[in-house]
Amino acid sequence: MKIATTTGDFNRFCETDIEKITELHRAGFKCIDLNMYTFTPDCAYMQDGWRNEVEKLKTKADKLGLEFVQAHSQGGNSLSDDKAHVEFLVAATLRSIEICKMLGIKNTVVHAGFKKGITKEEWFKANKAFYERLLPTAEKCGVNVLCENSTRANMGDMYYINSGKDMREFIEYVGHPNFHGCWDTGHANCEGAQYDEILALGEHLYAIHFNDNRGIQDEHLAPYLGTMNSDEVMHALIDVGFKGAFTLECDSSLRGYHYWLGNRRSYEQDKRLAEPQLFMQRKIEEMMCLTAEYILKQYELFED
Repeated sequence: MKIATTTGDFNRFCETDIEKITELHRAGFKCIDLNMYTFTPDCAYMQDGWRNEVEKLKTKADKLGLEFVQAHSQGGNSLSDDKAHVEFLVAATLRSIEICKMLGIKNTVVHAGFKKGITKEEWFKANKAFYERLLPTAEKCGVNVLCENSTRANMGDMYYINSGKDMREFIEYVGHPNFHGCWDTGHANCEGAQYDEILALGEHLYAIHFNDNRGIQDEHLAPYLGTMNSDEVMHALIDVGFKGAFTLECDSSLRGYHYWLGNRRSYEQDKRLAEPQLFMQRKIEEMMCLTAEYILKQYELFED
C-alpha cells in the first residue's frame, strides 16, 4: 500500500494547498489526500479562474513528485433545513469532483446528511436523493463518490450509517457504479470492534481514513495515541482485499486553543502557549509518516 495523508493537517498553518503539499513532501509523504472540506463562496476554487488554481497545484505536485490518491469533498449537512447551505454544499461538492478529475483523483469522500427524528428508511431515501445530484457529474468525471461511517459519539441518537452492514446496505440501495464507501477507523473505534464491520462492507471499501482515539470521542489522533487495535484493522483490510492507499486522517493530533470537542481552559493573563506552532506540526508529520511505514512493513504491505 502507498502511504498518504491529508492536506487538512496544515489547514491552521498554511493559506494555500501548494504550501500544504510542500510541507507534507518535507515530512516524507509521496501521496496526498486533498482536503476540500471548507470551501467558501469567495475561495479561489469557487471563482471563474479555478482551473488555473488547480493547474498550479498540479504543476507543483508534479515538480515535487507527489501523487494525489484521494480527496475529501465539502463538509456540511445535506438534510439541513437551510436551503442556501444545501445548495452551496452541492455546488462546492460538484466543483470538488471536477477538481478530482483534473488531478487524476479517483475517489472522494462526501458525507451523508443527518437529521433528528427521521427513521432509517427516511434517512436512506433523503440521502439517496442528495447523492443522485452528484453522481451524474462523478460518472462523467470518472470519480467515485464515497460515503463514510460515523459514530454515535458524533451523531447521538440520530440514525447514521455507523456500521459496515448499514453502509453496504445503503450503497446497494443507491445502486450506482460510482458510489462506494470509505471506512474511518477512528469513528469505528468509538463503536467497538472493527474486523467484522470492515468485512461486512466488503468490496465496496474503496478508501480508508486511518486515525486513532481513546474510544470515547472522535479525536483524529495519530496511531498509538489512542486505544485502537491496529492489528485488527490490518487483518480486516487484508482479508477484505483492500487495494487503496493507507491514508492517515490525524489532523487533530495537535489541538488549537479552540477545538470542536471542547476549548482549552483559558488563562486570560497570558496566552503565549495557547496555540501549537508550525515546527510542532512538522515533527508530528514526520512521526506519522514513519509510523505508517512501520505498520505496513510489519504486514509486508509497504509500497514506496
